[in-house]
Amino acid sequence: MATKRKPIYVLILPRFEDIFHSYYTGEITKGVNLAASRLNVDFLVHITDRSSHETWLDPTLLDRKYVDGILFADIDNDIDIVKKAITRGMPCLVLNNIIHEPINYIAVNNYEAALQVVENFIKMGHKHIATIAGDLSTQAGLVRLDGYNAALKKHHMAPDEEYVKIGAFLRTPARQAAAELLKLKQRPTAIFAASDVMAMEAIDVAKSKKIAIPSELAICGFDDNPLRAHCSIPLATVAQPLIEMGRLGLEMLYQISHGKARLPVKEVLSAKLIKAESMGK
Repeated sequence: MATKRKPIYVLILPRFEDIFHSYYTGEITKGVNLAASRLNVDFLVHITDRSSHETWLDPTLLDRKYVDGILFADIDNDIDIVKKAITRGMPCLVLNNIIHEPINYIAVNNYEAALQVVENFIKMGHKHIATIAGDLSTQAGLVRLDGYNAALKKHHMAPDEEYVKIGAFLRTPARQAAAELLKLKQRPTAIFAASDVMAMEAIDVAKSKKIAIPSELAICGFDDNPLRAHCSIPLATVAQPLIEMGRLGLEMLYQISHGKARLPVKEVLSAKLIKAESMGK
């Protein structure tokens, strides 16, 4: 008689060059591991091509004899890849994406957090507010930019295309974006960077141009990345409950796979603005 195997879940991570230094990836994996330990289940990490989603679902991953459920750490807005797994009868849950279809997800409210950052700049009297946006192929990147635009619109401030640059959550593009912003004739007095890594690059560029922070340029990042400790000035940021999202994700997927969850699971977690010197007073 065959012994019953331990439940196995798969965490799918879209691959990018710096994945093993990624704060997001590390925090999500910690949360999933916490839940796996508590539930006494195993989880496999499947790191796969970001550009070609066809390779994400190996046939073995869709076989319930071997896998009890799939947790997508992000889907780059590709809902069809999740639908393919669901069609094959595989329990699935998506992290970091709000989905307006009957698909299970747990996400962070990036939109409200970004809107809050920009509204704070406006309340402080800033009229020239720029953004260094993230990777717009991801929902987090898109929605943080939407929050920026919504805050300006809410306060009857016309968005200026010159004030929107793409940093893609990466150092070099963010540095270039900051340099372009700080060359403008009407230089921004505040920058909302969609990640702390990009905010730190903006601070470095500003300092190289002898622009005082925060008196001449206020800056806020996003992520509450531990790298903030190495910033030359205390960096304002937005803290996301990433470990909590990973933990809840696997716990809910476990419930779904055992038929114990009310479907669809749709949960949005709040993020928190952490003010610091870089934002000014």
